Amino acid sequence: MADASAAAPRVAVLDYGSGNLRSAVRAVERTGASVSLTSDLDECLAADGLLVPGVGAFAACMAGLREVKGDRIIGRRLAGGRPVLGICVGMQVLFARGIEHGVESEGCDEWPGVVERLQAPVVPHMGWNTVAAPEGSALFAGVEDERFYFVHSYAVRDWQLVTNDRTRAPLVTWAEHGGDRFVAAVENGPLWATQFHPEKSGDAGARLFANWVATLPTGGA
Repeated sequence: MADASAAAPRVAVLDYGSGNLRSAVRAVERTGASVSLTSDLDECLAADGLLVPGVGAFAACMAGLREVKGDRIIGRRLAGGRPVLGICVGMQVLFARGIEHGVESEGCDEWPGVVERLQAPVVPHMGWNTVAAPEGSALFAGVEDERFYFVHSYAVRDWQLVTNDRTRAPLVTWAEHGGDRFVAAVENGPLWATQFHPEKSGDAGARLFANWVATLPTGGA
């Protein structure tokens, strides 16, 4: 009989100095995946899936990402159709640019669009919230009606990409806070991302991670 552990997907959690790394590692480990916390380029490229976390300011996260060539790692993986999942600021840095306190910073530019301050009476948006997932979402399968945990003051409020060469039109999930609508998650070929924190979202977040890991093709590069 084959060793079941040998078939477990290998997930690299990109270590570039952002917070919440250990909780992200533990959450993905619970899916049965083999998880490493690393900034090693070869290891990140060879993994079946790459998780890009992120906590803090957009500009600081981009600086940390570039320090370990994380933007290059993400780009190379996606060029080969290899899965990447961004969470919170790890999602935000995938967009073209971010504006915080009047300062504009360049992002990874995997998607067009700008990360900007929420236009809501109370900011930050902190706590549990429902999302509006589109029909056919694999990420939210089984948890479409659940609530997820958000902690953020900035988001993408205008989705600009209609289609591209990543197999089909992106699936965009929306949420609302204080009357302001923003992008809560995206599924775009091998590139998926969430504005909320699955690792802080209890059973719903655990199911979401399991949904992502279940899509990973095992076997490395």
